[in-house]
Amino acid sequence: MSTDHTDGFATRAIHAGQSPDPLTGAVVPPIYQVSTYAQDGVGGLRSGYEYSRSANPTRTALETALADLEHGDRGFAFASGLAAEDTLLRAVLRPGDHVVVPDDAYGGTYRLIARVLGGWQVDHTPARLTDAAAVAAAIQPGRTRLVWVETPTNPLLRVSDIAALSKVAHRAGALLVVDNTFATPYLQTPLTLGADVVVHSTTKYVGGHSDVVGGALVTAPDATLPGGRTGPTGTTSLADAVGFLHNAAGAVAGPFDAWLTLRGLRTLAVRMERHQTNALAVAQFLAGHPGVTSVHYPGLPDDPGHAVAARQMRGFGGIVSLRVGSSERARALCAATRLFTLAESLGGVESLIELPAAMTHASVAGSALEVPDDLVRLSVGIEDVDDLLDDLATALAGL
Repeated sequence: MSTDHTDGFATRAIHAGQSPDPLTGAVVPPIYQVSTYAQDGVGGLRSGYEYSRSANPTRTALETALADLEHGDRGFAFASGLAAEDTLLRAVLRPGDHVVVPDDAYGGTYRLIARVLGGWQVDHTPARLTDAAAVAAAIQPGRTRLVWVETPTNPLLRVSDIAALSKVAHRAGALLVVDNTFATPYLQTPLTLGADVVVHSTTKYVGGHSDVVGGALVTAPDATLPGGRTGPTGTTSLADAVGFLHNAAGAVAGPFDAWLTLRGLRTLAVRMERHQTNALAVAQFLAGHPGVTSVHYPGLPDDPGHAVAARQMRGFGGIVSLRVGSSERARALCAATRLFTLAESLGGVESLIELPAAMTHASVAGSALEVPDDLVRLSVGIEDVDDLLDDLATALAGL
């Protein structure tokens, strides 16, 4: 089913790419758990499907919906967020190229760029992406092909001005990539602010139920490869280059995973409203607690990223980070909560707590991206907020 951008977000999330099944009338796209498709004569493909690595109707529905919600040209669904990132990096970069990365990037992204692409002679420079001048200074003219942005960042929740960074990147002939996992397209649409491609770990808020691993890329209309390069299909189109590698390398989302992710996407709007309402209450409570030394949440008026977030986002998200003064206190807090489950990942309906320095960001220890060892990250779920506040109050009182 097609939608237009005058429809509201929740309407598009439910209907874009999700017409009732023409055979049965099923209102939910079926799970096409199939590997291959009958052809009407050699090369006579029905609706373009021949083999499910190349395309699958359930995956197509998800990709169409994501592209619509991000105001993009084409969507691509992957087996994980890192598979999506890897495909994008290899589609764009060549040996000798350079990437600017956030100085507090997600540990898995940094590991992929520094330790995997580094062996392919791709260099990187960390920069404080809240400072456009620092990003410009980190760019190496003629070598920098990507500026990689997380906003808000993981786990310090710094907020970068996407429109300003797109101008910096484009002046240097580089692409601007925005990891939109924390904000989701419900709260932020980077492609409308000048980004060339959006990346998601759909494991997180898009899936939303901690029951599926996945990733996605959405390319901007008319986005081209940097430096006038021609991709493997003979065009300069970024979407064509990504699409070729999506199929050629094959790290695609399976049909059941795509179906689960699409199911989550349908309720993204209502979930994000509850996530961010709860997160603001949690952040306000923590900001006034004597056992907490600092709180990172762009929804707080005194947060350094508040003004930019208020301008380019439609809300402030469901992640709150806090510092408690020492690694020992942070570990004790992580062990003391009842409703906040100690676990990696984020964005599910349940609340989670973790210690980034020893868990999700252990891979950046000793680097310029090392995170404080007393930093605790909360993924605030959609439980009753009074229960969450009581859980944190009890845990903090026991430190």
